[in-house]
Amino acid sequence: MRFEFVPGGKSTIGVEWELALVDADTLELAPRAQRVLDGVDDPKAGPIRREYLTGMIELVTGVHHRVDEAVDELRGHLRHVQNLAGDDTRLLGAGAHPISKAAEQQHFGFWRYNVVADRNGYWGRQMAIFGTHIHVGIDHRDKALPITYGLARFSPYFIALTGSSPFWEGVDSGYASQRTMIFQQLPTNGLPYPMDGWDEFEHYATELEEAGMITAPNEIRWDVRPSTFGTIENRVLDSVPTFAELGAMTALTQCLAEYMSRELDDGRAIARLPMWFMKENKWRAARYGLDTDVVTPRVGQKLRPMREGILDWLNRLEPIAAELHCADELAFINDLLEHGPSYLRQRAAGGPEQALRQLVDSTGADRPTWG
Repeated sequence: MRFEFVPGGKSTIGVEWELALVDADTLELAPRAQRVLDGVDDPKAGPIRREYLTGMIELVTGVHHRVDEAVDELRGHLRHVQNLAGDDTRLLGAGAHPISKAAEQQHFGFWRYNVVADRNGYWGRQMAIFGTHIHVGIDHRDKALPITYGLARFSPYFIALTGSSPFWEGVDSGYASQRTMIFQQLPTNGLPYPMDGWDEFEHYATELEEAGMITAPNEIRWDVRPSTFGTIENRVLDSVPTFAELGAMTALTQCLAEYMSRELDDGRAIARLPMWFMKENKWRAARYGLDTDVVTPRVGQKLRPMREGILDWLNRLEPIAAELHCADELAFINDLLEHGPSYLRQRAAGGPEQALRQLVDSTGADRPTWG
């Protein structure tokens, strides 16, 4: 299978933000996406799009050089959706609805969604989950796979900082990101495989196609994947409620990709971790969030507190963030480390019902409110 990767603008960014629609009175998931889609010009490829469930919507930015510009565009799209949805509908930014039953939700009757539902059986019926996807432009195809695998190495950071699905169908799952555990049940999901060249990646895609696993490149649903848009797409994040969190994760993605691109330009390889390290660290982040140790290849420090690792990289990326004009957005990660991402805020609210109210009230806010 040919996978056309046309190089994009170096370190440009685009954001896709999935939001749930809930009834204003009951706060249960509400199948009202079509109401919103009927009011937009292009519900398939425009900035306000159909997604898998009839109770969710996706907001998509254009290509930006600056994080603040991308976030401002999302603000405008959110206001438009709120107007179209009506007074009886609220929006919710989280990896999963804390209470609603997943199997009771309906998906749109689109062939690709039908395949997900039919092929995956029980797990296909559990896909009532919502994510944030961040694209970053890559200026040469030869950089795409090294940066894909390089960004995937930081999946634990993104999972822990955006974990917003601790509650599942009214029960505390014990995980910071229950969405991570649900999403990886689909057969082409999960961590990317380390590959040495583009020919190997196209051979991999061809074998999936010949085995009947995919019919198009975008059905390779890795946590981080190359995109035909000339970008690397970071797909591992839960949806989050506030613009400060969106900005922080976009800045972290942009700065890490720029750092790796410069390493490659200077003739240095992107560090790889063994696959078992990455799988273990991803699980630890989904389970324990920020309060875990990650496995490292360091001699004498096999385990390292995640918070320590994040702070180390924030310091390392500060000069790049200043050049890319996203220093303030990146620095907000310090607030998340100090006060807590969404999964901690939800648990502090008191339970799934209280967490649900908190999420609805904070979705679209500039910053989280910490109690």
